[in-house]
This record gives sequence, structure tokens and C-alpha cells, in this order.
Amino acid sequence: MPAYARVPVLAAMRRHRAFMVALVAAAALRVVTMLGYPPARLYWYDSFAYLHNAVHLRPEQGFHPIGYPLLLRALLPFHSVEVVVAVQHAMGLATGAIVFAVLRGRGLPGWAAVAASAPVLFDASFLRLEHAVVSDTLFILLVVAATALLVRRPVPSARAAAMAGLLLAGAALTRTITLPLILLVLLVLAVRRVPWRRLAILALTGLLPVAAYAAWYGGVHGRIGVSGTDGVALWARSMPFADCTVIRPSQDLAPLCPNGTVLDAAGEYVWAKESSLNRLPGGHLALNDRARAFALRAIAAQPFDYLREVAKDTALAFAWTPVAHPARTVPAFGFALGTWPLPADQPLADEARREYDPDLTGMRSVRPYADLLIAYQHPAYLRGPLLAAVLLLGAVGAVRRSSRTAALLPWAVAVTLLVAPVAVLDFDHRYVLPVVPVACLAAGLAFARPPRRAAADKAGEPPQAVRVG
Repeated sequence: MPAYARVPVLAAMRRHRAFMVALVAAAALRVVTMLGYPPARLYWYDSFAYLHNAVHLRPEQGFHPIGYPLLLRALLPFHSVEVVVAVQHAMGLATGAIVFAVLRGRGLPGWAAVAASAPVLFDASFLRLEHAVVSDTLFILLVVAATALLVRRPVPSARAAAMAGLLLAGAALTRTITLPLILLVLLVLAVRRVPWRRLAILALTGLLPVAAYAAWYGGVHGRIGVSGTDGVALWARSMPFADCTVIRPSQDLAPLCPNGTVLDAAGEYVWAKESSLNRLPGGHLALNDRARAFALRAIAAQPFDYLREVAKDTALAFAWTPVAHPARTVPAFGFALGTWPLPADQPLADEARREYDPDLTGMRSVRPYADLLIAYQHPAYLRGPLLAAVLLLGAVGAVRRSSRTAALLPWAVAVTLLVAPVAVLDFDHRYVLPVVPVACLAAGLAFARPPRRAAADKAGEPPQAVRVG
């Protein structure tokens, strides 16, 4: 027996040499990113709010639940945002490895499994996202890992269901858009005839941590919940179509009607000083319930207008050339030469330097590494029509009798991750990236080899489900 065969890791690396080459190349790209753009990409509001929450660990009433601050808190002893983004780059590699491992385990040829993992490993948008102090990379890893546990066998084991539930709970506490996703996963697994005990395990492990956080939130803020701005977000979604002559709001809600301010994206109404909500006294937290009530009334009165706006903005994901939405943003090709100093009008920036990273500075480009990434980003981008094709392949797998038990779940997760953020707030190119790995997983499973009866029986699947698996 060769020496490498006695070491499982070395044997696995030899069996999957093509993927190992891809993984090393993807890791090299991430090293170039860290060398080319030190120390990290910092968003004006989000990044500094996350760093603040990591130091002062308590439920926030705004848009940021506790999940990502917990990761930042675990890395606080290093006092370095460069360590944070290094960990996130490793998470990106782990996400690609999970996609590859699941597809190979379900019988997809090696070259096809490598191709399915390639977008998350090589797309320049993922390099930029992992290099930013925002929650998205952690969220993507948690969702992909949970989905992988639930599709790696025809029927997930009790242990896999428990672990997947915990991962989904972590994702929900990282980005609240996962809350309806937990219910969707339970519904899809019920359609797949997964035994009810495993559904119960998944529900308990997925929802109890969220309930515990909601109770903690209530103890701190006086009301049970996970966010204090969900109503504000939905109100902003309603602004492009709301017509108060149709809605006929109550006297209490009428001040939230559109006031003639026209912005180029729904999400802009959250922050624009001239929008009707921001002209009212009290601020977002005090107005959240009224904003939600107005939005729900607007959607009920104008359902087709609401659906039209959601469909129109969702369609932006499929454009060949990325559309700036809103116009002030850089949608995809963001690697450039320059310096990006810390914002002078952000009070949390000085606090982050004082409490989290004493060496914190704004991001800057370093040549020649930045030059390589600037040239690389244009060909290394998953164009919108290609994403549509990947989703279409997953849809084919979700309806094919031979593959639907495997492909249906990741495809449903991908579609939900694509549409739900638009439905509750607005389209953002950042929000499309979590769709990509689960969509690739669904597309790969559409062509995966049906599981053998022995493997299915070992997993505890009913005989009738084996025939369609």
C-alpha cells in the first residue's frame, strides 16, 4: 500500500487532484486580495456598527442581529480587521469545498463538481465580499453548510437534522432573512417525506436559539423580537408604488405616505433625509410599527403593483452588464486603484480604532497586486444570464423524478434568497451572492447519480422515496 493511502487526508487529496489545484489557485487569489487591498473593505455604516456590537455585546435594535458580532468578538483578541478578513477568505474556500464534497458524494463526476464550486472560489465578487467587514460571508457559509447536510443523503440523519437546524439558527441570527427560510426547509423536507421526528429535531434546533435571542432582545429592549427596523424596511419597499388615494390610510398612518420625493431605489428611502418617514419625529425605532402597518396596508391595497416592483428589481440580477442600483453604487467591478480613508462623519470609526483595532486605517490599493485584481475581475464574474441558466438547471432537477428529492431543497433555498431580500426591502448585488453556491449545488444535483438503495436504507429512507431519489 502506498504511504499516502495510509493517511486519509493525503489519499483524499490525491483522489481529487483537480479540485486541490483549483483550491490552491483560489487561495492564491485571496492572498493577492489581502496584499492588494490592506487592511479590509469597510462600509460606512454596517462595518463600524458590527465592530461596535462585537465589543459591546448586546442585541441591537437596528438591522444587525448578533450572529456576525459573535464572530468578531471571538476574533477580538487579535485586535485586527486583517485577521477578520483572513478568516472570511478561509470561509469562502470552505464554502467551495462543501459544494464540491456534496456533489462528489452524490455521484457527480469530478470535473462537474469542480465546475459547480468554481463561482464561489473564483468569482471576483466573492473575493471583494470576503474582504469586507460585513456579515455576508459568514451567512453564506452557514446556509450552504446547512443545505449540504440536508441533501448529502436521500434522507438526513437525526444528527444531520440537528446540526442543520443549528446552522440555520446561526444564519437567522446573522441575517434575519433566514427566518422564513427555516420554515421553507421544513416544508420541502415534509414534501420529501422525511420522517416527522427528524423534522421536529430540525425545527427545535433551528427555532429555539432564535427564540432565546428574541427573549434576550426583549429583556434588553422591552419587547420580544429580533429586529427593530423590519417595518421601516418594508415601508421603504412600498414607497415606489404606494398611492394613498388607493390605500386610504388612517389618520395615524397618513404622514407616512409618499411626499413627492422620488429616489432611484427603494432602499434609499430608509436613509434619505427628505423621505416622509425621516421627516417625522422619533426616528426609525419609534416609527417601526407604524411603518410596518402602512406597508402592509399598501401591499394589501396594491398587490399587483407590489409584485411588479419586486419582479422588476429581482430581474436586475440577470442583466449581462451589472446595473448600478442605486445609481451611487459600484455594482460589481469594484477593484480599483486609490485610497479609501475612514469616514470623517462616522462617529463609530474612532471607537472601532480605539476598542477593536488600534491600527485600523482606511483601505488602500497596493501595486502590482491591485493591478492583477483589476484585470482579473472583468472576466471572472458570473454574468446574470449565466446565473439564470444555473437556476434553470436547478429547476429542471427540482421537477425531474430522478433528481427532485436532492435538487428541490437547494433550488428552493436559492430562489428564496434571491427574491426575499427584494420583497422586504430592495435589490442589492451583495444580496445576490448567497444565491450562487446553493444554486450551483442544485444544478449539480440535477445531474447527480441516483443514490443506491443500500445507502438510502442506511439513511432510513422509506422504500417509496428510494424509487424517486
